[in-house]
Amino acid sequence: MTTTDQTPGARAVPTVDELEQEGDIAADFVEGILDIADIDGDLTLDVRAGRAYVSVENEQPDALSLLSDPETVQALQELTRIAVQTKTGRFSRLILDVGGSRDARRAQLQKLVERALERLDDGASQASLPPMSSYERKLVHDIAAEHGLVSESYGEGADRHTVLRRG
Repeated sequence: MTTTDQTPGARAVPTVDELEQEGDIAADFVEGILDIADIDGDLTLDVRAGRAYVSVENEQPDALSLLSDPETVQALQELTRIAVQTKTGRFSRLILDVGGSRDARRAQLQKLVERALERLDDGASQASLPPMSSYERKLVHDIAAEHGLVSESYGEGADRHTVLRRG
């Protein structure tokens, strides 16, 4: 059974079973892409914080280098979400990680927030970050909170970005 928010236009909150189904569909899709590209990868599925997570790993560090660039992972994630949505009829917030790309991107975002913090220390009243995905903005909000900063997202669609300021 799916729980729904009573707010108009709100999305239904998927159940664990539905998220596991998303993960299975996503894994099949990603596995097909790996086969086409002749890339070996081990897939791991998980459900965390209301999202399906699919991770692709390989013991050889360079084996996934063609796919592990953060922009490539983002594009592959969007294609995978579309494949899941096509099969389930539901919007997917699936997260894809290839060869630790999510950890690498979190480290990049950490540095971005630290540079913004330096601008605030130098007297800026706020620091705007570049547009990024909703998942990346969530990471920025978490990192900003760790630094005692207030963060808010502004803009629409591809222009949505985060602005940081002191609390």
